[in-house]
Formats: sequence, C-alpha cells, structure tokens
Amino acid sequence: MQHKFKVKNLSLASQGELNIYFSAEQMPVLQLIKKKFQRKKPLRNVRIGMALHVTKETANLVLALKAAGAKIAIASCNPLSTQDDVAAALAKKHKINVFAWKHETKKEYYENLHRVLDFRPEITIDDGCDLVTLLHTERKELLSNVLFGTEETTTGVIRLKAMEKDNRLRYAVFAVNDNATKHLFDNYYGTGQSALDGVIRATNVLIAGKTVVVAGYGDCGKGIAKNAKGLGANVIVCEVNPLRALQARMDGFSVMPMKEAAKIGDIFITATGNTDVITLAEIRRMKNNAILANAGHFDVEIDVETLYKRARKVRTVRPCLDEVWIGRKKIYVCAKGRLVNLACAEGHPSEVMDLSFAGQALAVEYGYLNRDKLEPRVYKLPKELDMEIANLKLQVMRIKIDKLTRKQKEYLSSWHHGT
Repeated sequence: MQHKFKVKNLSLASQGELNIYFSAEQMPVLQLIKKKFQRKKPLRNVRIGMALHVTKETANLVLALKAAGAKIAIASCNPLSTQDDVAAALAKKHKINVFAWKHETKKEYYENLHRVLDFRPEITIDDGCDLVTLLHTERKELLSNVLFGTEETTTGVIRLKAMEKDNRLRYAVFAVNDNATKHLFDNYYGTGQSALDGVIRATNVLIAGKTVVVAGYGDCGKGIAKNAKGLGANVIVCEVNPLRALQARMDGFSVMPMKEAAKIGDIFITATGNTDVITLAEIRRMKNNAILANAGHFDVEIDVETLYKRARKVRTVRPCLDEVWIGRKKIYVCAKGRLVNLACAEGHPSEVMDLSFAGQALAVEYGYLNRDKLEPRVYKLPKELDMEIANLKLQVMRIKIDKLTRKQKEYLSSWHHGT
C-alpha cells in the first residue's frame, strides 16, 4: 500500500507524538493487546479502512492494529474532531495513510472518506456509519472486498440495524458499542465528563448554581446528569421513554418536556442520537444568554440550520462558541451544534478509551479469525471477550476479585434447590 496522507501541518508531528505517548501510558489494556499482536501478527497484510475521531487515543488503536500486521487508511468521522498534531504524527512518524484535519468542510469530510475507500479495505472500522453508508451507496463496487466491519457508537449501530431491517446491509458488522466494557464506561463515564469539559472549555462558565437541561437519559445522558449534579448544578432531564424518565426522577432529577425546560434552563446538552430535539420553537422560549451544546454524534439534535438561517446576527466570540441573536435575545451555541466533547475539548479520557479500543482491537481479531462464518447482519461480540477486557483492566489496576467455588457454580446452574 503506497503511503499517502493529507493533514493540516506536518511540523506539528513532534507534539503529536508526545501526546500519543502520554495517552499510551494511560491505555495499558490496549498496550497488552498490542504486545500480543506484535508476537502473533494476526492481521498480516490485511487492509483496514477507518473512520474514527483522529485523536491521541485513536492513534494508539491504529498503532496496535499496525503491530498486528494490518495496512491502514484512516479519516475522521467528524469535521471538527481531529487533533492536527496527532494526524501529523501518524502521517510523518508512523507512515499511516491519514486524511484528516480540524475544521473540514462537509465536502472535504466526504472526500477524505472516499480517499480511505480508495485503498479497497477488507475490514471497516466506523464511528457513526458514514463509511459503511458510502460503501453501500456510492462505492458499491468495493463491497465484494469487505470481509466485515466494526461500529463504535450508538448512532452508528442504530443506522446499521435499520440497514439490516431493510435488507440493505451487505456484510457483517460487529456492534462494539454494545460491549458492556464500552457503553457502560465510554458512554457513561466518558461522555459524562467530556461533554461538560467541552462546555466549560468553550464558555468557562460556572456550572454550580446553573440549571442544566439534559435531553436523553440513556448511558450518555445519565453520565452527563450525574457529573452536572456533582458540579453543583440543578439538573432537569427531558425524555420520551417512560422507563428512563422514571429512573431519572428516582435518581433525584426533575423531569419535564423540553418546551417547559426551555423556559428555565441555563445550559442545554442533548444526548439522544435523534433529530430536532431542540427546535427553534424551544429556543425562542429560552432565557437570554442560554448555552446550547450537543453530545450526540451528529449535528441534528439541535436545529442549528434553522437557528442560523433565522438569526438576526451571528458572531464567533470564542473558539468554538457562537453568539446567535434571535429576536431581541442572544443564545450561545457550542461548536455549531457538533459533538461538543471533541469539537471543544479532547474527547473522553484515555483511560476510558482504553476499554473501548481494546474492544475494537479484539473485535477485529475475532472477526478476521471467524470471517468465513459471518453473515451480513449486525453482531454482538461474545460475552467472553467483554469479560477478557474487564479482567485485563482489573489486572493492570492490580485489583483482585473473588471467584465462584465449584459448589456455587453448581448451585447457580441447578433448579433443584429451593426453600
């Protein structure tokens, strides 16, 4: 595979390499897997096409797969999430085919995805399903090359299951997002911290004493609400699922429709994976100086398109923070409604991504070893792999746990024992 790349500035590579190194220190599980890959080379000469946030954590996944013998091409899965120094280091120091820079236009974003597909990948690693969608729409001639894929995020899994339901999915995809070691940690602890980190870096406002409205009470929303409360905020949850709404209330949060929350919130954070969660109608109800941020994968949760179109005036007052005048009041929008934790900050802590990317690495190895048995549908990885990751994490944290005795195992597997 001929080395090609397109990044913002190769002179940033030295700092990028330091960031990759620092991140690796906090990703010990992935490093253990990398060492195993270096010995066994389970992916020798396999072509992998990736669309992930090009961050220091992702770089360590890329290097683990390279250690396994894979040939890699990568683009970002978001126009604003690339860390330019990391992209430069991957291109210059590690000779990775990388096509990514921060502040890509929509056109540039899709051109970079096409550049990845030009390498004719045998395995896809996606975050949001854009790469898979391109393969199934504009690059169908490449589908016969693909053995299987993996998907990183909830939004992507939702799209893939819709493709499967419509009988449009043409190859197997592993929903790494559905690993317990992914969604229970990445979504809950990762998004919970990094979304608020993004809001704080974009605005530097005090969270304590504010009313924070969290739209969605899935794993991401739960984490955001918990962390906002921990910083001293009054938290309101907006939900459409009655069970999640009940859980939010039992967890101590106020629960109400968005049209009611709009009137009293100071900071709004969406985390639903759906569209039109906050529309112009709700925005018109908001206080002057309300802050809008999105923690979902795509920029559709807040209707920024209509907001900007109807705005009387828009100006960027801080990096990644727009002041938008609508009527006689102004609203602040973080990262133009794109993923706040990566557009305004650095995304999840490396310790969290250690678990997520360990799942990606093992999913790729498992899929390749079982490639002849796969059908074109969405797969969940075996529970044993999830437990392997959890056990590795406990091992590096030097935490020991109990084990079931033979008698306990027999008891749990028997129906004979009763009162």
